[in-house]
Amino acid sequence: MTLRVLADSVLSNGAVTADVLAYIPSPSQGVWHIGPFPLRAYALCIILGIVVAIWWGERRWQERGGQKGAILDVAMFAVPFGLVGGRLYHVATDWQKYFGADGHPIDALKIYQGGLGIWGAVFLGGVGAWIGCRVYRIPLPALGDAIAPPILLAQAIGRLGNYFNQELYGRKTDLPWGLEIYLRFDSDGKLDMMNGVSTGVVDKVVQPTFLYEMVWNLLIVVLLVQLDKRFRIGHGRLFALYVAGYCLGRFFVELLRDDEATKIAGIRINSFTSAIVFLAAVAYFVFATKGRETADQLQPSTVARPWPWQIGALRAAGAESEAASKAAAAAEAVRPKHSVGKREAEPGAGKDAESGLGDDVSDQNGPEKDAAAENPDPTKSENSGNEPETIGDNSTESETSDAERGKVDTSKKDG
Repeated sequence: MTLRVLADSVLSNGAVTADVLAYIPSPSQGVWHIGPFPLRAYALCIILGIVVAIWWGERRWQERGGQKGAILDVAMFAVPFGLVGGRLYHVATDWQKYFGADGHPIDALKIYQGGLGIWGAVFLGGVGAWIGCRVYRIPLPALGDAIAPPILLAQAIGRLGNYFNQELYGRKTDLPWGLEIYLRFDSDGKLDMMNGVSTGVVDKVVQPTFLYEMVWNLLIVVLLVQLDKRFRIGHGRLFALYVAGYCLGRFFVELLRDDEATKIAGIRINSFTSAIVFLAAVAYFVFATKGRETADQLQPSTVARPWPWQIGALRAAGAESEAASKAAAAAEAVRPKHSVGKREAEPGAGKDAESGLGDDVSDQNGPEKDAAAENPDPTKSENSGNEPETIGDNSTESETSDAERGKVDTSKKDG
């Protein structure tokens, strides 16, 4: 059934009452067979999300000063781990569907039928990214900041797969934007809601919670990008904001769902997970190193990075990173106005660093200026930073001018 508008006019006691309902239709099917090969919309949405996340993440990483290709390299570890982690979380929290009385354990391996828990995907995906970062010796927190908005955009794209599978919807509703769930049947006439084709018969109208979450994700993506541009957040704190923002929306979306799920004290386990992870993400954002890494800090390190259990080494690395950020901010502050550009000349341009979201004013013109600040040209004259630097030797130009004036004066006297 297509987008439906029902207008029922009933004449009663000389009055006409009209009820108009507009519902969102579900796709008639989520699987198309090309010969023996099944083309699944859910799988296509997941793949598209991964491709978009890697492409955009690569661009963001290079804009922050990282080397080209690093995101793809790390993704070779993170993506497989993330898919496995997402499936494990789903199977663990809905184990009765696979290992219960009417369950089929082999179905736990059928990831194409849907069922990826984002919490497990982020956790094990993070483990894979950590391994990749250790292999290529780049900082994981900085990489997390670069890929945070792209990951959330990928999640929004993935929610379209749930739409084609007719899953992750909420309770029945009569709201105008309710989602129609169709009965689907296979070629033998048996009910198959996942792989079958709709006959146009509406089974029920429900809350489109997949749509709520998708819209929320897109809003958080825009917010993260704007905050990152304004406050130049680093050291994993933007990734923490992504996690916190997603958890906040997911907590309320879970309250609208009534499909079968594991519960603790009558509350869905995903609601508990959302609340706990949200608090952990906020704590990290508050206590993590402020500011943003310099471009030099994003380059592959020649020194092995500390392991997670090496607390002292991790603290020393964090202190060194924070000191480097402050040094970069100090170097930026003393540069001549003509080399800093319009941002420094504008009143209040440095207020972003005082807001708590970002504590440094990093160089916006790339690693070239950082190198120039650390290794100034010895041929340039020193100044206080308040006057433009002069190019060349002023004394030589002055002596040449005086000599020329002397020649002119002498010629006038001889004439």
